[in-house]
Amino acid sequence: MDTAVADGVDVLSMSIGGGLSEYYSDTVAIGAFTAAANGIFVSCSAGNGGPTPSSLSNVAPWITTVGAGTLDRDFPASITLGNNEKYSGVTLYNGKQLSDSMVPLVYGGNISNSSGGNLCMTGSLVPEKVSGKIVVCDRGGNARVQKGVVVKEAGGVGMILTNTDTYGEELVADAHLLPSAAVGQKTGDAIKKYLASARNPTAIIGPGTTELGVQPSPVVAAFSSRGPNPITPSILKPDIIAPGVNILAGWTGAVGPTGLASDPRHVNFNIISGTSMSCPHVSGLAALLKAAHPEWSPAAIKSALMTTAYTAYKSGQKVEDIATGGPVTPFDYGAGHVDPAAALDPGLVYDATIEDYLGFLCALNYTPNQIKSTTKKDFTCQKSKEYTLGDFNYPSFSVPLETASGKGEAGVSSTIKYTRTLTNVGAPATYKVSLYSQTQAVKMSVEPETLTFGAQYEKKSYTVTFTTSSMPSGTTSFAHLEWSDGKHIVHSPIAFSWT
Repeated sequence: MDTAVADGVDVLSMSIGGGLSEYYSDTVAIGAFTAAANGIFVSCSAGNGGPTPSSLSNVAPWITTVGAGTLDRDFPASITLGNNEKYSGVTLYNGKQLSDSMVPLVYGGNISNSSGGNLCMTGSLVPEKVSGKIVVCDRGGNARVQKGVVVKEAGGVGMILTNTDTYGEELVADAHLLPSAAVGQKTGDAIKKYLASARNPTAIIGPGTTELGVQPSPVVAAFSSRGPNPITPSILKPDIIAPGVNILAGWTGAVGPTGLASDPRHVNFNIISGTSMSCPHVSGLAALLKAAHPEWSPAAIKSALMTTAYTAYKSGQKVEDIATGGPVTPFDYGAGHVDPAAALDPGLVYDATIEDYLGFLCALNYTPNQIKSTTKKDFTCQKSKEYTLGDFNYPSFSVPLETASGKGEAGVSSTIKYTRTLTNVGAPATYKVSLYSQTQAVKMSVEPETLTFGAQYEKKSYTVTFTTSSMPSGTTSFAHLEWSDGKHIVHSPIAFSWT
């Protein structure tokens, strides 16, 4: 990262996991601070620990933390059972196919010699019970493609990979080493029900194809790591989501598409899923914005991407979470899904300087040594100045709240004020604020309600007042704030959490 700074790059794309620790001991956060101090935009993967809450990494506010969503493209493969029921899965396998005749079907959990047979773990399947058959394996525990290798080494001729409730209906296509198809939880349950009831269960797996126009799209990937932010709850993370499922990507010829030592294939491209794929999408968009607006800071670019992100489909329906099938929250997708065209003309941005980030560390009560470890700068917080996380100029809001006694006593309230500063990056205009909330437990107001900008790069500040009632510990709720001049909508998500 220091070499990239010395090389004078504009964007750093970091598709790696970060340490979940305080910023002064997080090497990615430390390197990213130096990059940001040199005007470099840093995007990082949020992680693939979803849908578990607080599974994020790379949460420093000077990093753009990217989650993953789907595209409207899929790679379906048909599955036909012996009772003539037909289902659809996904696969990237394009080798020798099974014959058109039915093949005996077994469940890994019923043909194993140890625990883990349902997951098709290495050495768990009995070859005599697998040979010549299609094996149903549950997702989880080991790599998806590794399960197919286990089936193949035991003599199996095909695999159906079934989701559990952890992954819901999320389908990730893989370049398997034998005829295979991955299916969602509902289809998997139906296949297992057939296995349990049929005297001689059979199945056939068809070849993989390509399908375009899949809807709804995007949906948040089940694996995409979620908030709330485990290090600094007052900073909402992830920041944004971008395409990260079944992404066409360049690939080294040194290893096969599965990355397994037993994979003899060599390709120049691959289909990959993960926040390691969504992160470079945002890096590319940052480069696009930097080319169009070379004077913008990394924080301005991040703000443009966040405040113009969309949270609903064209139909008006909220973006869905594939893990649950229901709507997502800002803890799942941050400000929403990136919208490149809108980001080029955001109207207003929430800018931040290195001094703002130093003030943020002061608000965390970091010592001078901790600040130096994080920033490589000698800096001492001013004793006469009040530093608050609520006044850190971030494009989104996260409001951690305490319950009165852990029981959510009625009538107990508190008032919190957050101040933000907007910079006009468009033509002179007047913006009016709108507030939208899901909860009656928090009342919100903004002062002033109108901001008039007479020139480009003029700055105006506003204060949001949150009057909150106590709620049971673990309660979360959400709202959002928008500034609009009739042409631009500058959108900021707001998350409330009671602990």
